Amino acid sequence: MAQQADDEEILSKFRDEKTRNEAFNILLKKYQQKIYWHVRRMVIDHDDADDITQDVFIKIWKNLPGFRNDAQLYTWMYRIATNECITFLNKKKQKNNVSLDDVDYELADTLLSSDQFTGDKIQMKLQQAILTLPDKQRLVFNMKYFDDMKYEEMSEVLGTSVGALKASYHLAVKKIENLILSND
Repeated sequence: MAQQADDEEILSKFRDEKTRNEAFNILLKKYQQKIYWHVRRMVIDHDDADDITQDVFIKIWKNLPGFRNDAQLYTWMYRIATNECITFLNKKKQKNNVSLDDVDYELADTLLSSDQFTGDKIQMKLQQAILTLPDKQRLVFNMKYFDDMKYEEMSEVLGTSVGALKASYHLAVKKIENLILSND
């Protein structure tokens, strides 16, 4: 099996007109699934996550020529994906003229009725508990728990201090624990 290209190699190929498409295909192979699951954990619905992931990679394609290496490539891509999720959730809230809490209930219903979700009872409880978190805490929890990101990387993506992220994660964990334990 071929070794995955590192980000520097991908960027170098992307800058060359002759290898730009090849570089983007390598980038897709390397990051598409990670970005999809990051998005999916925020918006829950598979079709929405699929659409948003496509939008994210269109933005990456358009903006990659201006990428300045002042961040890691994947943290830059996560920032784009995160912003797309927040924009999507805000539009959904405005379009339906409902509060974000109602959108979260709708997402929870989607989770319960989804044939895409194959988790057991405790995984379902975890996902439902995560949906009760405010957007920022949900993002922080997902990035730390599922994506195993370091606080420094999360800080780059979200533009928030490491201390604030640690506090946010701690609060999220406590809320999730309380919800799961209270529902038993």
